[in-house]
Amino acid sequence: MYADVPRYFTWNKSSKKWELRKQGKPHPSITGIFKAKTLGRLYTVHPKQRECFYLRLLLGNVPGPTSFEFLRTVNGRVFNTYQDACRELQLLEDDNHWDLTLADAALTSTPNNIRQLFAIILTTCYPWQAQTLWEKYKNCMTEDILHRIRQTDQCRNIDYTPEMYNEALVLIEDLCVLISNLPLNHYGMPSPDRPATDLVNTDLQREKQYDHDNLATIIVNSEPL
Repeated sequence: MYADVPRYFTWNKSSKKWELRKQGKPHPSITGIFKAKTLGRLYTVHPKQRECFYLRLLLGNVPGPTSFEFLRTVNGRVFNTYQDACRELQLLEDDNHWDLTLADAALTSTPNNIRQLFAIILTTCYPWQAQTLWEKYKNCMTEDILHRIRQTDQCRNIDYTPEMYNEALVLIEDLCVLISNLPLNHYGMPSPDRPATDLVNTDLQREKQYDHDNLATIIVNSEPL
């Protein structure tokens, strides 16, 4: 494993290459290989840095990697991303827990609350098939938008449309940006159809989150006589 490399190799600062150790305990079956009691470490990577996180996961589980492409190769197939390789190697948990969580919320919560829950799951739990969860529960997250349009047009025969789903995605992305300052596509979700400049300004959004009536009361009570 990658973390074992320092046990058998030393780093040459001049050539910037790993070189076989010349001293230590001889390997029991390979001539000329020596092992030292050296602790190898890998830097911690936050799951928010998705590909770096999955690269680190592969380095800790794939023996004898020789290249980045080697790490993305599973059973002779080269995957486009480290995440896909991790998924093929079954190194990732499935999304069953988040599926059940959203299913439960769909029975008892409002669309707005479900969108908030989904945004929290995306930004803090990093489901590996986020788009599948969206496709399964997008009607539940868009129901209030459908109801509003039916009320506005006074027509109960209107069904869900791509425009409604897009509006829901915009609302979810606003929440994700507010929580993590990252757009939906960072979490494996489709980007809503919106101008790039329309992304929520997180600082401005937070500054606006105050109670006007409560603030007015504070001003009145604090005003000098």
